[in-house]
Amino acid sequence: MKVLHCFGRLAYAASLLLFLSPQAQALDGFVRDSMSGAAIADATVVLGTRRATTDASGHFRLDAQGEKIFARAPGYRAGTFEATKVPKSDATLRLARFTPKALYLTVYGSGSKKLREGALALVDAGAANALVIDIKGDRGFIPYPSALPLANSDGARKVTTIPDLAGLIKSLHEKGIYTIARIVTFKDQPLATARPDLAIKLANGALYHDREKLAWTDPFQPEVRAYNIGVAIEAARAGFDEIQFDYVRFPDSPSRLRFAGPANQRGRLEAISGFLAEARRELTPYNIYLAVDIFGYVCWNLDDTGIGQRLEEIAPNVDYLSPMLYPSGFQFGIPGYRNPVSHSYEIVRQSLEQARQRLKVSPLRFRPWLQAFKDYAFDHRLFNADEVAAQIRAAKDFGSDGWMLWNPHNVYSGTGLAADLPAPEKFAALGRSTSCN
Repeated sequence: MKVLHCFGRLAYAASLLLFLSPQAQALDGFVRDSMSGAAIADATVVLGTRRATTDASGHFRLDAQGEKIFARAPGYRAGTFEATKVPKSDATLRLARFTPKALYLTVYGSGSKKLREGALALVDAGAANALVIDIKGDRGFIPYPSALPLANSDGARKVTTIPDLAGLIKSLHEKGIYTIARIVTFKDQPLATARPDLAIKLANGALYHDREKLAWTDPFQPEVRAYNIGVAIEAARAGFDEIQFDYVRFPDSPSRLRFAGPANQRGRLEAISGFLAEARRELTPYNIYLAVDIFGYVCWNLDDTGIGQRLEEIAPNVDYLSPMLYPSGFQFGIPGYRNPVSHSYEIVRQSLEQARQRLKVSPLRFRPWLQAFKDYAFDHRLFNADEVAAQIRAAKDFGSDGWMLWNPHNVYSGTGLAADLPAPEKFAALGRSTSCN
């Protein structure tokens, strides 16, 4: 009994020391703008496995322990802070304002010296400061040496255009470039073909193929979800600033297809929002932003557009919403504008306003995709300097956190960016903010 009594006292003492440990005390403080000192509302602060959101005054409180404190907020670079260097009862975490102006590079574009240097030339000219890089492209290819078993068994690793993913990101960060990893999610020809048990099927049991003759994986399947989250984790470990999931949806006309779960509207919404919530949870150990690409009409439609995308279910699980506001994609126009390619400004501005009014969130929660490719649906006009400038002006007037240009050929020389934007900005190697107090 005496031995047990002594053991109990020792255990109590140990627990008391843990409770009194500086790292176990509550973290109480504010998140502020590094330049103005203004409070940052709705910022995310993470310590260990715990997460908090700042209120209107920028205040947060976390009862947790850990070596690193993560802080991020739309419109700012993420900040990583040493827990031992931050006062627990009066922490002030400062984040640097940043507005991405991004160009897109495909699986092959990132590996092409000509295309890559063309994009970097616009960065050097001050016309862009961010790159969206495919790390799982439209055909399911993963262009870097992935350690994921599925990637190495389903044919996804047929091509290597990025032999050193971490090295690439390091070199881009040294230029001050914000890096976004684009992951094409449920459209996945290699995996669906190699693993039909994970694929979407027709009523007769055959594989479903879309208009591009590509197969899709089933959003209900846990193994499919884990695979795509695994790609995101590899991107986070390589140092990307942001994960962007594309094709996070069901294919068109899902009612005629077979899935592992109920493909009615409720089932679709739960599958897509559930995947994003799972991804957000698994990415907690990495101070990385999470974004999702959505159809332009999702800003307007009150249902799930038949594909599992509705603003109200998606927004709580991501930092950024990236609607694809290509005028060519608005086949029915929008109220008051039946010819969208003649009203690029209105398409972008009014779609963003419609989405913000529904969600009642900051405009910084949005970063739209803009059209930098030839119209394919109306009069086949080129989208060059004037059209691109109109879309960028609309995004700026709305107050979004920057913009992204889409050109499937990765050629941006005709967009007029360098000529239309202000004098070149000097991008120091900012990396991620680490200032506090």
